[in-house]
Amino acid sequence: MNERSITYLSDAFLITCVLQKELAEEVLAAAKNIGAQGATISYARGTGIRERMGLLGVTIDEQKEVIRIIVSEEQANLVFEAMYLAGKLDTPGMGIMYMVKLDRVATYVPEAILNAAN
Repeated sequence: MNERSITYLSDAFLITCVLQKELAEEVLAAAKNIGAQGATISYARGTGIRERMGLLGVTIDEQKEVIRIIVSEEQANLVFEAMYLAGKLDTPGMGIMYMVKLDRVATYVPEAILNAAN
C-alpha cells in the first residue's frame, strides 16, 4: 500500500474579484500575464449597491462574475494590481476585490518539485 501524506503550502493568498458580467476573461488574462497559474470563475447575483448607484445615474447590472485566484506571496500584489486595472475597478459600479492570506493550502505537488524545494 502506498503511503499517503499531505503537503501544505504556506505564504499563499486568495484574491477574490467580483465584477460586472462579461469582464472575467479580460481580468483573468491580465492575471495570467503576470504569472497566475489558474483561477475559478463562478457566477452570482448582486444586491444592495444597485439601488444606491442608480441614484447617481449609473446603471448597475445585478449579474456578476466572481474570480478566485490563489497566488504566492511574491505574486500577490502584482496580480492584484493587474486584475484591478483590467477590471476598471476604479470606475463606480464596476466591482470589488479583496485579498486574504491563507493559513494553509493543500494540493498535489509533484515529487520533483518537492525535492527541488528542499
